Amino acid sequence: MNELNTMTEQAPHSPERRRFVGAAAAVAGLAVVPGVMLYEVADARPEDQPASSAVRWGMLVDATRCASGCSDCVTACSTENGWTPVAQSEHPRQAPQWIRKLQLEDPLTQAQINLPMLCQHCAEPPCVDVCPTGASFKRADGIVLVNRHTCIGCRYCMMACPYKARSLVHEPLNDTQKPDVPRGMGCVEACTFCVQKIDRGDGTTACAEACAAAGHNAILFGDLNDPESEISKRLRELPTKQVRADLKLNLGVRYHGI
Repeated sequence: MNELNTMTEQAPHSPERRRFVGAAAAVAGLAVVPGVMLYEVADARPEDQPASSAVRWGMLVDATRCASGCSDCVTACSTENGWTPVAQSEHPRQAPQWIRKLQLEDPLTQAQINLPMLCQHCAEPPCVDVCPTGASFKRADGIVLVNRHTCIGCRYCMMACPYKARSLVHEPLNDTQKPDVPRGMGCVEACTFCVQKIDRGDGTTACAEACAAAGHNAILFGDLNDPESEISKRLRELPTKQVRADLKLNLGVRYHGI
């Protein structure tokens, strides 16, 4: 499983960097309060009810159910969030990849495994540590986001991410942009766990819905803090792994069958 094991050899994550970045953001007056909402829609949770630390949103991916050749999760994500998939982009090498499908091969058994790779929504996110403006931040409910108004496009977070989960918006935005999914040319972006759906009470992501509709049921989304949630029950039943668990980032995405 070389793709998972060699994504990066470094995790820029240290107390010294935390103190430096924190001080820089404070001096710049750009510190972001945990739980702040960047999305405003008519039926969203009121601004005086920020994201709660009582909830931690997470995802379970069952690689044994992930179908080879299926990209329904990628299509659903791009449709919901208004980005152009690599296959449809005029500049594929610069196209955003909020979620991408990987096909891995076990070097010992030659068995092939398919799985989606996306932002892992770390409890200790390196992207937040290295961001010089505070644009990268983690909400109280565990969702890691980018504030496009303070992102300067330095791409430090892209280099720090062990999962290659972030993209820079190179092309001018077109009419695919959604009013409740703000994007910006020259800004970095990544999977948001469909935060606009979460904030309006849907309780799931577009990729999970699409996977279920296709009959694969390889993606399960829910509250990791709720012992009675379906995802918590499945995590107790199935052996799971975190990608690059050696980095001790406490990921919000867990994989079964890798």
